[in-house]
Amino acid sequence: MPGTPVIARFGASVRSLRFRLGISQEELAERADMHRTYIAGIERGARNLTLKSIDRLAKALEVPSATLLSSTGKTAPQPKGLRLDQGDGNLVDILMVEDNRSDVELTLHAFKKARITNLVHVVYDGAEALDFLFCRGRYANRKKENRPQLVLLDLNLPKVSGLEVLRRIKSDRRTRTIPVIVLTMSRRDRDIGECRRLGAESYIVKPVDFFNFSTVTPQLSLRWALLEPARAAQL
Repeated sequence: MPGTPVIARFGASVRSLRFRLGISQEELAERADMHRTYIAGIERGARNLTLKSIDRLAKALEVPSATLLSSTGKTAPQPKGLRLDQGDGNLVDILMVEDNRSDVELTLHAFKKARITNLVHVVYDGAEALDFLFCRGRYANRKKENRPQLVLLDLNLPKVSGLEVLRRIKSDRRTRTIPVIVLTMSRRDRDIGECRRLGAESYIVKPVDFFNFSTVTPQLSLRWALLEPARAAQL
């Protein structure tokens, strides 16, 4: 029995992309580490999917997750932009605090691949992060009302540690409501508990990609929205 129109269109999109690659359901199932009957159910529009399943399918079909989510299945899909907003349509600006430039590049590449259109500011040490947030030093001309709405915070930072940056963010009335996602190398990082105590909303094990980033956003009362290509190009 077919599912909702959205699920049916998603299934048609998967089938269209599979045909474009010239692969069978069996091969797609092997690439995505899924059972063939599950793939058949998806293409019939009879399966509800998790974000993890969508991410696996996108990788197996060699397209960004956002492309797979936004496709109609009628023709080869035209990618749309994916943006994070606050539930009222206002785009969320993101501050990424990370001293490892390779990790920065990986994150920005993952966002670009998923066609995430949010503006991402990058700073490379804790002192610069605090200057950015509190509009001082080289950022003195920034408007205070333009503070980021989300902070991705590495813990191992030069000049001022990530824990100290977090403490200052959450202890100041001007910034304490900004959600902070901690970037860590391991779920067993001993500092995760301290980050929770200080007020961090969640954490992500690096490298950051669309799947692990999107799984924490529901906790932050933020949502994903698809943008038409023309609109996405304007952002």
